[in-house]
Amino acid sequence: MELRLESDQELLLDTTQRFLSTEMPIAEVRRLYDDPVGFDRALWRRGAELGWTSLLVPEALGGGSVSGNGLADLALVAEEFGRQVAPGPLLAVNVVAAALSRSGSDAQRAEVLPALVSGEAIATWAFAESNDRWDAEGVDLTAAADGDRWRLDGTKCFVQDATVADQVLVTARTGEGLSQFLVPAGSPGMTVEPLTSLDMTRRYGTITFDGVAVSASALVGVAGGAGADVEYQLEVALVLQNAETVGATSRVFDMTLEYANDRMSFGRPIGSYQAVKHRLADMKLWLEACLGTSSASAKAVQDGADNAAELVSVAKAYIGDRCPLIVQDCIQLHGGIGVTWEHDIHLYLRRVAQNAALYGSPRRHRFRLAAMAGLAV
Repeated sequence: MELRLESDQELLLDTTQRFLSTEMPIAEVRRLYDDPVGFDRALWRRGAELGWTSLLVPEALGGGSVSGNGLADLALVAEEFGRQVAPGPLLAVNVVAAALSRSGSDAQRAEVLPALVSGEAIATWAFAESNDRWDAEGVDLTAAADGDRWRLDGTKCFVQDATVADQVLVTARTGEGLSQFLVPAGSPGMTVEPLTSLDMTRRYGTITFDGVAVSASALVGVAGGAGADVEYQLEVALVLQNAETVGATSRVFDMTLEYANDRMSFGRPIGSYQAVKHRLADMKLWLEACLGTSSASAKAVQDGADNAAELVSVAKAYIGDRCPLIVQDCIQLHGGIGVTWEHDIHLYLRRVAQNAALYGSPRRHRFRLAAMAGLAV
């Protein structure tokens, strides 16, 4: 989180905090463990009324940010989602809303965006095709022109909310370039297979496209020219994911600090022992570095900075490595209670560990940074 927030940002953050703590407490998060959807659509619509779905959509299209910096505002919401391990398609819906705002046709903006902004519809992005390739080179699903239509063939993996999404933004390869299509759920030839998720409230699926025919109006942007759009969407997704991961880790650290001051051993709090102090100090240092890289990358993407892609990968590489280690260390400081089902800390570990693997692993982003620096890998 930025050190200084504008008054409107403070209001957005406070409203989000109160809403999530009241309507989506940990007990409700646990209740959704066996729910096939993983979130309450009625609550999601109420969250949309708070602005969760409109921050990356221009005012002319029915959206608007609270500070003029929509991505920074949304990162605050994502960070709070992490602190509450809240369910909901925050990342997926906003990535698609941003994509349609950026390159969608007038018809797509008029027909689809209002439902996304209001929370009435759910959309998701189908991009990855393997467990570690979240880049243009990893896209093999093909889109072939067939008269006035397009034919989609291939498989997309790790698609969030694949089983409940009303619209799917599909990234496909057309010749040497990338194209994107907005495909309605349940289109003929489209098959969704649910996946098991480490995170208790996140649902993912594999979507297979077997000769799925879509009209020319489904094309988002220019055929073969979606490379820049895909890069932007990936940067937005990483900014939101990193903010959420940092928020979750911050909450775990706060829980651990409180526990270390309350837990007594040999007549004194365990937090008073030098060895524990050193571990907490190290974790705090790492956490502040995570906050700094997350905020810097969000600002760079918001401003369209030349080094935005680099800063986003720096943030993911660092946060994806450090945050799971911080949470694991916090679990150790809790002792035996930290590894029980009843304690909430494992919910946060699930969230940060799964986030570390999605949208490119830390290792993959270090390779990406090496390529940006012109180093052979």
